[in-house]
Amino acid sequence: MRTKEEKEARSIYKDIAEYYHNYRTKIHPKGWFFNEMLEMPATLELLGNVKGKKVLDWGCGSGIYAKLLTKKGAKVKGFDISEEMIKIAKEENPQLDLRVGSGLNIPFKEKFDIVLASLAVHYVKNQDEVLREVSKVLKKGSFFVFSIVNPVAESHRKIKWGKRKISVLDNYFKEGKIYNTWKLSEKKIKVYSYHKTYESIIKTILKNGFEIVGYKDAYPIKKSKRLFPEFYYEYTRIPFFCVWKVRKK
Repeated sequence: MRTKEEKEARSIYKDIAEYYHNYRTKIHPKGWFFNEMLEMPATLELLGNVKGKKVLDWGCGSGIYAKLLTKKGAKVKGFDISEEMIKIAKEENPQLDLRVGSGLNIPFKEKFDIVLASLAVHYVKNQDEVLREVSKVLKKGSFFVFSIVNPVAESHRKIKWGKRKISVLDNYFKEGKIYNTWKLSEKKIKVYSYHKTYESIIKTILKNGFEIVGYKDAYPIKKSKRLFPEFYYEYTRIPFFCVWKVRKK
């Protein structure tokens, strides 16, 4: 039985799966900044050496991380709520076990050394359920690495200040569902996430039997300054993504 939010996520990615994959890999280079030059470097740093490790890609999307981690020597399996995303992921990674499935009922029962969730858990309202389910498939002492939209970025809005537009922090403490508009080539899609404060995130981690062993605010790599100067200027001042590394006790 799919939750309401899972049905919404499936509907969103049914419409944009191909656009999204091309945005990340082929056509529209803007995707390179936010992912390959911002979120991914921070996430890969916290993952560390994955050679020989059993990795579960939680919300694997079109299989971009699965392919990269396999090249780094990891033994990767993965799942995603979107059938269309998994279809692309399997085409990109025909040798891997990638399934349609829910993060609230993980379709693998074996134990992993690492669970990775890249920009996925913020689609779920009840993150206690996420951590409880992740705990079931993690070996004791193993790691859950997840990236999310930074709570600060979710709480900022732009205002006019003279001839400029500046960002201000606004309504940080109001948790709940928010929508942003993604521009993927010619498409504009409204995508939701659940805003949580740092306090809520930390309390959820600790009460579900994990300890925090690493954290990074994603910072643009130097190469992006030349390729995307406007984005670089903005996101060296505002933390847009953050990455957490937690260990199962």
